[in-house]
Amino acid sequence: MFIPVILYYLIFKYAPMIGSIIAFKDYNFYDGVFHSPWVGLDNFRKLFTFPDSVKIIRNTLLLSGLQIFAGFPFPVALAILFNEVRNMTFKKITQTLVYLPHFFSWIIVGGIVVSIFGIDGTLNHWLSGLTEQPISFLYHEGSWINIFIGSGIWKDMGFNAIIYMAAMSTIDPALYESANIDGAGKWKQTLHITLPGIAPTMILLFILSMGRVMEVGFDQVFILQNPAVKDVADVISTYIYRVGLQGAQFSLTTAMGLFESVVSFTLLLTLNAIARRYQRGLF
Repeated sequence: MFIPVILYYLIFKYAPMIGSIIAFKDYNFYDGVFHSPWVGLDNFRKLFTFPDSVKIIRNTLLLSGLQIFAGFPFPVALAILFNEVRNMTFKKITQTLVYLPHFFSWIIVGGIVVSIFGIDGTLNHWLSGLTEQPISFLYHEGSWINIFIGSGIWKDMGFNAIIYMAAMSTIDPALYESANIDGAGKWKQTLHITLPGIAPTMILLFILSMGRVMEVGFDQVFILQNPAVKDVADVISTYIYRVGLQGAQFSLTTAMGLFESVVSFTLLLTLNAIARRYQRGLF
């Protein structure tokens, strides 16, 4: 029964790694992957001498870091709130509504964002009596970053909260009963029982999220970006699409992708080693 899973990872995850050799070659369709001229580290040298390379890496780290650090507490807080709800009908309805955005594509979510924050959007309609001109939320770098991070949190926090709710179900109810007898309120129970109880899960998920620190979802950026915010919205995934697929510079963008993977892998190992030293790591 496990054979299909093994085949999936071998075919779609491990086999494509052979293509990473393109980063060290001057790739062309005629010669193919294995017979294209070998250029060594020339593509990496070109990559880091381009004026836009530093900006693209900076944007990727900025947006990804904000997504991780700003978005990490929300699923935890949401799971804690759901754990305290005793009305099961209200809980099921609310959970369904909060989980639902995760199953929307970014095309739908992007349309919702534009309909709310666009020039003719709902928010500008509400503010029409307070401002003389519509506010260009999606065309200013600061507000665009906030909208980008906020839309990502809104879309995924409900689904991510499921993991923490499962972790909370393993906490011994006797601990809450004892704390209640000792006079501890909900806040102290959360601080001294719930959070320590789910701390290993939080550490594991944080390590996994840091392993993707160089990845910013292509769909979200591509749909929400516009020329006015290109200086903060151009990231590695959009660079690979624009230069690699549209510009046919396959070797250069493969070098960028390989650099992204190496940095992410290094961060994953480093954070895992730190976590193992103080509690427990991923492996």
